[in-house]
Amino acid sequence: MIKEFQRVGRELARMNLISSHSGNLSVRMGDRILITRRGCMLADLQEEDLVETALEEVDSGVILASSELVVHREVYKETSALAIVHCHPPFATALSLSRDEIVPLDSEGSYLLHKVPVIATEKTIGSQEVAKVLPKYLKEYKIVMLRGHGSFAIGQMLEEALMWSSTLEASARIIAIAEGLGEKIKEYRRKSEEYSRW
Repeated sequence: MIKEFQRVGRELARMNLISSHSGNLSVRMGDRILITRRGCMLADLQEEDLVETALEEVDSGVILASSELVVHREVYKETSALAIVHCHPPFATALSLSRDEIVPLDSEGSYLLHKVPVIATEKTIGSQEVAKVLPKYLKEYKIVMLRGHGSFAIGQMLEEALMWSSTLEASARIIAIAEGLGEKIKEYRRKSEEYSRW
């Protein structure tokens, strides 16, 4: 299990989806959660950086677990997810400051994501507010942006959640570049209006 956490952590760093000590990863194992430790380096994870804790109950693991544990717990309770990747993709985060959804312009992003909702909360980090709102969206979407903070992606494995995360950031980068050119964007997709609906 540690090898998968290490691989995904390194990829998040390599793709610039996190800063040195940001982001968190978790997997569900029945009524238990394995989650990264508070303040660890995802690019250099060690065995001791993984914390096992209960899905429902308060136990000793809570003290060491990521500050986003409360959010991960609620997502697992309300969705079929078995893995969660939370990261801070810079282009997607920048776009989240000015729009309520991110609709990819590129073919791959359109096909895989259709669109990604942007949700706003007053307290964005490890809050009960996020824990209450986020799972509702993750029942319908594989990835959601939290305005000004970052993305939460789900999957059956960490690699799947990583895929949604990297796809969103690639699409956000293309949007930023295309809009930055200041030229009219030509629609090239057949039935393009369908891409903005999930």
